[in-house]
This record gives sequence, structure tokens and C-alpha cells, in this order.
Amino acid sequence: MNMLRSLLSRTAYRLIPVAVLLSLCPALQAQELNAKVVINRSQVSNTKSSVFENLEKTVTAFLNDRQWTNQQYKENERINCNFNITVNTYSETDNSFTASLMVQSTRPVYNSSYTTTVFSIKDPNFNFAFQEFDQLNFQPEQLDNNLTAMLAYYAYLIIGMDMDTMAPSGGTEVLQAAENVVTNAQNLGYPGWKAFEDNKNRFGIINDYLDGAMEPYRQLQYVYYRKGLDTMADNVDNGRAAVTEALGMLKTAQENKSMSQLPQIFTDVKRDEIVNIYSGKGTPKEREAVYDIVFRINASQNAYWEKIKK
Repeated sequence: MNMLRSLLSRTAYRLIPVAVLLSLCPALQAQELNAKVVINRSQVSNTKSSVFENLEKTVTAFLNDRQWTNQQYKENERINCNFNITVNTYSETDNSFTASLMVQSTRPVYNSSYTTTVFSIKDPNFNFAFQEFDQLNFQPEQLDNNLTAMLAYYAYLIIGMDMDTMAPSGGTEVLQAAENVVTNAQNLGYPGWKAFEDNKNRFGIINDYLDGAMEPYRQLQYVYYRKGLDTMADNVDNGRAAVTEALGMLKTAQENKSMSQLPQIFTDVKRDEIVNIYSGKGTPKEREAVYDIVFRINASQNAYWEKIKK
């Protein structure tokens, strides 16, 4: 993915000649993420609040002030994302935290006011050590801090997935950086990094996402968002047809690697959106095909999938 990725992603690119876009490139200077960080400490009592306030500020600065790739983003092109950290326990003795993380990233849909969720997951093992006024430093090949490793992993994952929605496999280099973090974090001694520990942990997510058998899942990102949602303002039928094509790719990915959690995560995140796209719209045959796909992948959401057929 070259420098035009950011230019073509969140601007009215259809109206701007390529020569003009290229001439603007040197002026673009911004980081990739616009992260909102919230620390929930309601389960922790009898502890001074300043350490949590400092943690929130430090994590926010780490995510937003660092340039994670060599791409240039305009300020309004930064990827909106949320990092909600719920602290379960905190020890002043060794500055250790046990926590969970709910992370979510979104993407605007062209020619509309609609914002769609690209990635959302709960990490139940967001555990780390942090002392008030600590500075977070990140060196990919010399990981010695679990907090910075986890934040970097999710930063790369969010950016790489966002790039995949803009161009076919557009985020490969950044996603490989997330994979590299996983490899180098193996010896940190914290849960969430190991193979076979949990097929929905940090290792499981990036390993499946870059697995050759799951290539249809990666390709559906571009088809679903760029060819599907982004075209609906101009032609809703064409956009819906592209979404249907993408869901067919989701079915193939699930058949290729039935143990992968990615198809179920996708349908959990996209449940309401998919229902809204098809409920009372399209042909009965199309709705039936979509229902069969999503029900087979995620039967637990059938109360919602039934609405597709109506």
C-alpha cells in the first residue's frame, strides 16, 4: 500500500485528479490513530486515582502520538478507535494490573454520515505492570514490556485491517508487524500470546488472519467495505450485491478453516448491519442465501438472522 492509501480513503477522491493528489502528498503529516482511551477502575478501591489518570493519559499518547507506519495520513483520515480498559485488580506493591480490554475500530462509509465497525473484540487477559509516571517505549525487536507489546499489537492490527478495507490485501506489511509483535512477545510470561492457548487470543487472531486458508476472509474485507458499503449511496442494489459476494467469501473461509473464530467474530460485529442491509430488501433468493450463510456460521444469533427473511 503506497502513500495514496490515506488520500484515497477518506477524501472526496472521485472529484480530485491523481496529479493533484500527488502534489498534496508532501503536506500530509499525521499519525494513523485517533484513539479514545478509557480506564474503568470501579472494581478497585482504596487506591489513589492519580495512577489510573496517568495510565489513561500515557496510553492515549502512546497510541496517538506515535507514527506506526511510513504512510502519511491527514488529520481527518485518522482511524477512530476505542480502548476501554477495565481494571480488575491493582497492586501498589509491584505495580501490577490485571485487566480486560474492549477494543473497537470504525471506518466512515463514503458519501454518507454512516460509520461502520471494522474490528471489535474483548481481550480478557490485558495484564501488565505500570508505575505512575512511567514512559512507554516500544522497540519491536526488544520487547520487555507487556503493556507496550499489547498496545502495539492492537495498533498494527487496527491499521492493517483498515488498509485491507481500502485495497485488496492492502494491510499486509502492517499485519505482519502485528505478527512480529506476537512472535517477540512469547517470552514475556503473560497470557494471550501463545499458540493453542486460546484460538481467540492475540496469537489466534493474527495467525488466522494471515493464514493462506483464510485468504477469502481477507479479500472479503475489500469487497464488503469498498465495493459494498461504499457504493450504496450511489447504487444500493450494486452495493448489496457486493456484500452478498463478500458473505459468500466468508462462507468459503469458514469451510477452509472451521476452527477459526474470525467468521463468528465478523458476524457478531456485523449482525445489525447485515440485518439492515437485507431485511425487506433484495430478492427472496438472495435473502435466503445470506440467511443460510450467517446461520451456519453463527446460529446463536438466529433471532436476528430470522429478520433477514422477512
